[in-house]
Amino acid sequence: MSRTDAVWSEQDTTPDAIERALRELLAERHAESESFVPARVLNMIVFVEDEWGGEIANRLRNVGRYHASRLLVLSHEPRRERLDARVTIVSDADPAPGELALLRETVIVRLGDRHLDDLFTIADPLMVSDLPTLLWFPHGHPDAADALLALAQAALIDSIEEPVWRSAIDRACELSKSLYVVDLAWLRSTPWRERVAATFDPPRTRAELALLSEVAISHHPDSTVAALLLIGWLSSRLGWTLEPARISSSGPRASCVEGEARAGERRLALSLRSAPELEVPGLAGVALASESGLRLALDRGPGGLRARRREPDGEERTWTLLGASRGEGGILGEGIRAALLRDPTYTPALRAAQAMLPDETHAAAATA
Repeated sequence: MSRTDAVWSEQDTTPDAIERALRELLAERHAESESFVPARVLNMIVFVEDEWGGEIANRLRNVGRYHASRLLVLSHEPRRERLDARVTIVSDADPAPGELALLRETVIVRLGDRHLDDLFTIADPLMVSDLPTLLWFPHGHPDAADALLALAQAALIDSIEEPVWRSAIDRACELSKSLYVVDLAWLRSTPWRERVAATFDPPRTRAELALLSEVAISHHPDSTVAALLLIGWLSSRLGWTLEPARISSSGPRASCVEGEARAGERRLALSLRSAPELEVPGLAGVALASESGLRLALDRGPGGLRARRREPDGEERTWTLLGASRGEGGILGEGIRAALLRDPTYTPALRAAQAMLPDETHAAAATA
């Protein structure tokens, strides 16, 4: 611990005592120097299982410097009887003359099942008023999330963590009725969406959008939802009507989902196939074909996306889009940033994807 850290902890404490400790620590830092100022653009509440608390803390520590927030970690240990807390206010260094030194605030509250009915009253006094609040529940706990919804304006989720497609998509749709939803499964597809959009942006190829006849997506076995969201994005942007998908094969590490979309009188063939060889979450490839003979294929490769395009006259070229494939390392920071920027295309894509979900009988067997 450096001399720029201020720490308070107490066992068997109360929300009021924690809030008072926060105020006193901030007052002490400000008394040391008026150059100490808290860095806050939002409140962030994280509900995490105690056994994974260290891993989550490391992930948040890596992004906290660039996404300033008052961070409240609710660390859940089912059998815990008392409420314990630790408050840390950190600055990287003492303020230089004439400069500000930013303070980062972290509150860790350890709680048990007996406290779950009181989550709102625990968290509410620890939030900074007039700042947006982001919820993140990396291990699920929908009941705990629901208890805190009234405090939040945005929720950070990862739909690929749900084992059933309908549960993932339906839960995200339900949350989107009251909150702005940031889905890491959606963010992983950002470079793919950007490249598909860029392909059809030139006026000479834009007309091909009305002639698309096939879309095929390959994905990590756990990322079917990410593929559904990409289909939903195309549908919502191009005015397609999606029909419920059919599961033509399913297994622990391999699946094939087939569906159709209607665009006026035309019908488009859609297919989603798992790629068991892919070691990271997200998409492995996207292929589009049009009635004119245009073919576009994007595949994940070292350092970027490999692109292959064949024109209607048969001319073909390939190239690599360097840096287009984003890794997991920065996805959490991107998610926190997205909570402030508000992407208007996600919710329409989500609702379109919901229409492609298999019926209830198939959904019970469909894994994300």
